[in-house]
This record gives sequence, C-alpha cells and structure tokens, in this order.
Amino acid sequence: MPVNRNIALFVWLLATPFTLHAQQLIPMPPPHPERLAQLTIDVWSDVVCPFCYIGKRELDNALARFPHRDEVRVVWRSFELDPSAPDRDPLDMYDMLARKYGRTREQAKDMVKSVVDRAATLGLKYNMDIAVVGSSFHAHRLLQFAKTKGLGDAAKERLFKAYFCEGVHLADRQELLRLAKEVGLDHAEAKRVIESDAFTAEVRADEAEAQRLALRGVPFFVLDGRYGISGAQDSNVFLNALRKVWEERSTPAPR
Repeated sequence: MPVNRNIALFVWLLATPFTLHAQQLIPMPPPHPERLAQLTIDVWSDVVCPFCYIGKRELDNALARFPHRDEVRVVWRSFELDPSAPDRDPLDMYDMLARKYGRTREQAKDMVKSVVDRAATLGLKYNMDIAVVGSSFHAHRLLQFAKTKGLGDAAKERLFKAYFCEGVHLADRQELLRLAKEVGLDHAEAKRVIESDAFTAEVRADEAEAQRLALRGVPFFVLDGRYGISGAQDSNVFLNALRKVWEERSTPAPR
C-alpha cells in the first residue's frame, strides 16, 4: 500500500495519543471472521515506526494484567510506512528530517525527543542517534517466516529493539540472519528466506488488507476482527477494550 513518506514521518513525529475508552472502539467493516476459540488481536505495524514499538509495549502491559491472557493470540501484520524506501538512506535520522521539513539538525532532534521520552517511560531506550533509515521490507519477510514457526512475537520484539535501540540496519541481510538465529529460527531455513523473495506474497497480502480496511497509519489493532484501536494508546485503553470484547464473546448471541 503506497504511503507518502513525508506524511508518514509527520504523523509519527507529531501524533499525540488520545484517550480512547472501550466504548469508543472503532467498528471494523465486514466481513467479520468467524469467532475463533482464542481472542485474536491483529496488529498492523512497521518495525521502523517508533510509535509501533511503544504500542506493542503498551499492549504487552495490558495483556500481563488480563486474566484470560492465555486465551489471546496476537498476530503481527506487515505495513511499510514507505514501500519505496531504498535499502539505506545516505542521511541519518536527523539530517533526513531536517531536509524533509526545512529544519536545522537541532530542530529535528527536538522533534524526535518527545517520542524518545515517551518510549523511556515504558523502559524502551531509543537511540535515534544511530538509527539507520531505510527499507523495512526484508525485515517484514523475515517476520512472516517467523510467524510460521510460532516465533512471530519474538521476532517482532527483536526487530524493534535492534532498530530503535541498537542501530541495526534492517535491510542488511547478514544482520537479519543474525537476528533470526537469536530468536531461534533455523539458520539454513532463515538464510534461504532472506536470500530469496520468499514471503513477499504474505507481506503484500497484509498490506492489501490494510488498504481494504482503509488504514491510514500505524500501529492499528483489530480485536476479534470486530473493533479497532488506532495509535499507541495507554495500556489501560487496551485492557478496557480486552475486557469489553471478552464480555461480548461470553454473552450468547441472540436467536
């Protein structure tokens, strides 16, 4: 799904999470999936989106307080903020933002600071000084592969940490192979995936579904296929939403 890079960056830099109560969940368009045994949360996000990592941690914190956590399944969906991004931008984060918005490097740093500060409140130590700007496509292919091995959550967490905290270049195939090994993926299988175009179709399918749902930004969370939550909301928002959806699932459907 094509996303204008200027708009995407402007959204994640300037967006301020709003208070969303469970009763204000966004109804999702039909068709709705058949209700599964597990409550499923589909999450569209990009591994180079700083609010997406924040949103993941807020969701993690909510799930830790949810008494039915073992009956919830989280599915990580692919979404590229900039599908046309080169493997590596020659500029660092601050110079790239300064160029895009006609700011000085120091002004660009100030733009990022509020995001870094928000992440810190959740124990996430963002280091944007060393972030490598570039494509996230190959990282999404690796994530799709990890999902087939039951390691989607571990891979998502590792990719986020690698990018925002460690300055790992996520379009570098050797770096991706190292990360794959760290989360427990078979080296030979991961190498075949990373060095090919495997799981491209899965990435594109997620992006096509995001387009069908008219998603305009990430992170975006879909609970049980019926309700959506937009943005990196506070964990209490997710917890209230989980309680509401669980209550509805427990209520017999009218005949």
